[in-house]
Amino acid sequence: MEVGPKNTICDVEGVTIGHLTKIEGDLRTGFTAILPHKGNLFREKLIAGTEVINGFGKSAGLMQIDELGTLESPILLTNTFGVGTGINVLCRRAIAENPDIGWSTGTVNPVVMECNDGYLSDIQAMALTEDDAVAALDAASTDFEQGSVGAGTGMSAFGFKAASARLRDL
Repeated sequence: MEVGPKNTICDVEGVTIGHLTKIEGDLRTGFTAILPHKGNLFREKLIAGTEVINGFGKSAGLMQIDELGTLESPILLTNTFGVGTGINVLCRRAIAENPDIGWSTGTVNPVVMECNDGYLSDIQAMALTEDDAVAALDAASTDFEQGSVGAGTGMSAFGFKAASARLRDL
């Protein structure tokens, strides 16, 4: 299968990505938003499934996706202590677009995933706000920063900080 023109997830029609990066003092954290389409996701649900590779993380929304096979909210990625903030923002946003949620329809299933950025960031500061999550959602575009941004800002693997890269012979 050939890659698309941008070689990003946004080569899939309608998908957009947004980031909010917070680098202040001891903070290296943020939100990344994945919007599968620009329409009303609660009304125009997408077929979805999940696969858990490392069950140690804290997440929201995966069980309902497995039960119903649908996605009805954007996906937010953030640090461990930002999951609750992300849930609130996705619920508020869905209710603003669909005032009947919880009254004459079912409730919304917000999808938020996390990675612990405590190695590089002061996770105890719990510094991510609802405005930060909204900013990531509002920034969603097909042209987005890559690398150590958004939810990836404070990520590390095996004690190393890096972003994905391609190595080329020169």
